[in-house]
Amino acid sequence: MNRFIPILAFGLSVLLLAAASCVHQPPPVPADGNFPPDVANILVNKCAVSGCHNAASYQNADSLLMDSWDHLFNGGVTGSVVVPYSPTFSPLLYFVNTDSSLGTVATPTMPYSTPGRTLAPLTKAEYETLQAWIAEGAPDKNGNVAFASDPDTRQKIYLTQQGCDLMAVIDVQTNVVMRYIPIGVSVNIESPHCVRISSDGRYAYVSFLGGNYIQKIDTRTDNVVAEANVGSGSWNILYLAPADTALVTSDWLGEGYLAFINSSMQAQQPYLGGGGLFVYPHGITSNLTYDTLFVTAQYGNVIYRVAANGSFYRKLSLDGNPAVAASSTTGATPDPHDILMMPDYSRYFVTCDGTNEVRVLDAHTDSVLAHIPVGTYPQELALSKTMPYMFVTCQEDVSPVPGCHGSVYVINYNTYEVVKVIYGDFYQPHGITVDDRDGLVYIASTNANPNGPAPHHATACAGRPGWYTVYDLNTLQPHNTRRYEVTVMPYSAAVRFR
Repeated sequence: MNRFIPILAFGLSVLLLAAASCVHQPPPVPADGNFPPDVANILVNKCAVSGCHNAASYQNADSLLMDSWDHLFNGGVTGSVVVPYSPTFSPLLYFVNTDSSLGTVATPTMPYSTPGRTLAPLTKAEYETLQAWIAEGAPDKNGNVAFASDPDTRQKIYLTQQGCDLMAVIDVQTNVVMRYIPIGVSVNIESPHCVRISSDGRYAYVSFLGGNYIQKIDTRTDNVVAEANVGSGSWNILYLAPADTALVTSDWLGEGYLAFINSSMQAQQPYLGGGGLFVYPHGITSNLTYDTLFVTAQYGNVIYRVAANGSFYRKLSLDGNPAVAASSTTGATPDPHDILMMPDYSRYFVTCDGTNEVRVLDAHTDSVLAHIPVGTYPQELALSKTMPYMFVTCQEDVSPVPGCHGSVYVINYNTYEVVKVIYGDFYQPHGITVDDRDGLVYIASTNANPNGPAPHHATACAGRPGWYTVYDLNTLQPHNTRRYEVTVMPYSAAVRFR
């Protein structure tokens, strides 16, 4: 019997060795970090060093690991540090810059010196090397650009930057900003307001508070490819008709209009409005056949129910009082803001920032089905199709979290019950979108109040940076502890694919 024990032991050793050989080991980081040589000389030799951004120390250095090209694009605790093709909005450059004539300067200057170790700042030539590299897309040593693969299928979030005339594009896999798209036409800030994505994910559309155009972005290349001249106005909400057959936008003025844009990006005249027909029109939705539009009047108690061709028009009262649209808030009316139709077109939900409610209406009879109390100043709505959740950003809700302001209410849209009130790392949250495929919720904090949290760093356009946070759709808990800073006034969010 004993003679079999060595054989058994030998066989067991072979099995253990075989099992060990099957354990996945990450590939070793090459000495040059896969960076181009001139960039490696700076980032690997001066940044990814002991006590700073190397594998042993990075968790105490804003969780920013810079020992390789791949690791760099995971960002740090405040999100992206390098955004391909956008040196102006890549924070890495702010912290290695000591000359304000070259660009934005932030402190502390990197490389970071300590009492026991003095590290010289980058030279002008080194700074300009990094600047030029990022402008060219920040490629690796083989010419690959981060986030450029799978352009037809990459899951993304689009987030307007109302203070900078930019569209931030967020890569869902890493949650960091992967691109900034310059948008607008004028040299002046035109304030991109609302973003919507076509149902096939091919295009994003954006409106402007201070511009004359609606722009169309190809989501595969992240470039503006067309624009429709809708004329002077304050173009607020965009609504894509079912099957993307038309685009509607509201002119948020006391003498407001609805402008219609066809699939060729041509504005269709005449616009619907004039003669006091619409007073501060804002949110827009429609029925399935797109022959009837529902439009909120920002001030008062009115939902406009109107034919898309203008053949009929009716004011619906939200509170049982005579339907009156006002030119400013009175403090005593619902003041409907956003409106969202259910996927089966049976009901629609309306945020009422005058009464801090969400009201639910029957889409056929227009009767009010429910009043759901929510937090202070409810704004945007977002819907999940995999969970029965309606999300509501309450921009001015008082938060019990120190240094935070605002909340997100989660409502079961079948029972109208509040599932949870999320008080998270928010400051004046506004834009919100749901990625059902990956089970994530993206929440944008405008941080517009000058008394809000000081940002981690300044940005290249004037104003206070805001940020976005990511939540798990299933647990309604933070997906991670990161605060992903962007530029100024992140406002409206939409997901490409779901």
